[in-house]
Amino acid sequence: MLCCVPLAAQDTDAEKLAPYYPTPETIVEKMLQLGGLKAGEKVFDLGSGDGRIVIMAAQKFHAEAVGIELDADLWRQSTDKIRKLGLDKNAHIVNGDLLRQNYSSADLVTVYLLPDPVNTKVQPLLDKELKKGARVVAHDFEFRNWTPEKVENIADDGEGRSHTLYLYRK
Repeated sequence: MLCCVPLAAQDTDAEKLAPYYPTPETIVEKMLQLGGLKAGEKVFDLGSGDGRIVIMAAQKFHAEAVGIELDADLWRQSTDKIRKLGLDKNAHIVNGDLLRQNYSSADLVTVYLLPDPVNTKVQPLLDKELKKGARVVAHDFEFRNWTPEKVENIADDGEGRSHTLYLYRK
């Protein structure tokens, strides 16, 4: 196990903080590029859904990738896919509450969560735990009390949707 609180220690009554809405693959890659992810770095994806960010981070960027997913079905689906792709050594999904993890080892954190209540709840945790130089890339919803280092607007993701990415650095 790469990190975090064991499942047995998790709060089983954790509230679902955001709906599952998968990030298009083109945006996943842009998020990791904007975050400057390098081989060997550690990335956390908060609310990892089907694991696509974790998988691409491990597969294409050769990073140590950890997803945090509360939904047991999505956790199982992403864990199975990681195993089938042979990425078990560099990719892992924690089935648990993203507000109850430790992010102090993160070089990069990716987030596609609603501004309220989630970004508002996770921001103090990241403020406290992230090491100097750690980056956060937020998809579509910015963090209110942080100033982005860079904002990237994507007019069309190939599926007709526009996106905005925000890069923050501690």
